[in-house]
Amino acid sequence: MGGTGVLAFVRPFSSKVMGLHTLMGFVFIALIISHVVNNFAPLKNYFRKKSLWLALCIIASLIAIFILKPAPIAALLSLSPNIGPSQDQFEMNESEMVYQYSPADHYKMALTIKTGKAFDLGNPPHIAIWLENQSSYHIKTLLVSDKKGGDEMLPYWSYKVRAYEKAKKDAETEVYAVSAPTLNSSFDPADYILPADSNNPMPYQLLIEINQSGDAFGTFDDQPSLVYSVEIDNLRPKSFQLLRIVGSPKLDESGGKEIWKVYYVDESFGSALHLINSALLTIERSALD
Repeated sequence: MGGTGVLAFVRPFSSKVMGLHTLMGFVFIALIISHVVNNFAPLKNYFRKKSLWLALCIIASLIAIFILKPAPIAALLSLSPNIGPSQDQFEMNESEMVYQYSPADHYKMALTIKTGKAFDLGNPPHIAIWLENQSSYHIKTLLVSDKKGGDEMLPYWSYKVRAYEKAKKDAETEVYAVSAPTLNSSFDPADYILPADSNNPMPYQLLIEINQSGDAFGTFDDQPSLVYSVEIDNLRPKSFQLLRIVGSPKLDESGGKEIWKVYYVDESFGSALHLINSALLTIERSALD
């Protein structure tokens, strides 16, 4: 349990690791029950000792700290690509992938991706989920399955992140005569997801890039990634929105610079179109007390 627990913390989500961790948890519970049954008489004596009640108080305190998640605990959990800052949850099985994001108690986002017939849980595709402002700048990566393979397998997301980091650095070094931010040019995701001025929120987009390695089809030795998108507008909120396919990214080097553009998906694509059956974004917004 210790080994799988550490792996679950330091590695991105893995159904094999979490499955083994859960299985060992049940085995551990069975061993505890067996131990209590076989040694019930001597164990009763422990209830008279202060050390037992001290241990129970410590356990209850640790559970309370984990549930309440004070800043130091949230910072510790944020080091894990699996748990994140405990605002994120990601689950995957053969029928769907579910990503949940709750930056505040009154704002809960859930992205449910129904898998298609080409999806293979044993060899899952690379996937990235991120947010962009209306200027098409990356503002926050919500989930990426494999950062190491991002440049090759998720080139559009990778390009957006590099452009974001450059633009943010340039913005920090420039001096503006007017201190107020330009509409929809902020790099702070809170300005879009949880705007301070609820009467003047800025629209933004949620995007998915997905790519299955080694999926040869037609003229493709390996079909390129596909991009899906949806616009979110808190001024005209919708509880349910379906993502639509935007296209497939291609590198445009005509201007001497690295620019990735998304192009229409034609009949040359095959199984890549069946990795995702549907993608539904659900947002629950409740009024602040």
